[in-house]
Amino acid sequence: MKRVDVVYVLLFDENNENVLMVKNKGIKESYYTLPGGAVEQGQTLKEAAIREVKEETGLDVKVDGIFTVSEAFFKQKGHHAIFFTFFGEIVGGEINILYPEEIEEVIWMEKDLAEDSLHNPEELKGVINNNPSTPYIFRGKLTVKTSQNDRTYI
Repeated sequence: MKRVDVVYVLLFDENNENVLMVKNKGIKESYYTLPGGAVEQGQTLKEAAIREVKEETGLDVKVDGIFTVSEAFFKQKGHHAIFFTFFGEIVGGEINILYPEEIEEVIWMEKDLAEDSLHNPEELKGVINNNPSTPYIFRGKLTVKTSQNDRTYI
């Protein structure tokens, strides 16, 4: 199976009551998700998250901290997807759909309704209200030097 990394960004309104969602055009029917998409080769997770939000919503964001990490197997596509959802903050831009062939609308949705679209397991119901965060750290480009006895990472 091919590994695919996917990033999403959780953005709250100024009152922390609503979540920014995008309505994607599906094959059979449309569906809501957080703004996000696949990580392109050579991009960090953070870079991909910022790019995807801009492409799907027209907004400029900064991201900091991980909300959730999950994974799924898509047997039909032969993909093993890892989903990284960041916390984000809007820092500029305005809502504008740049790819109308992919995105039908961008809306602010009540947190409880938005959470239903996140497909988290039942035991995580309400996690969107707790705002747990795990730091995201990009460790740079690592080179492996090997000797006969050990490995050193620099």
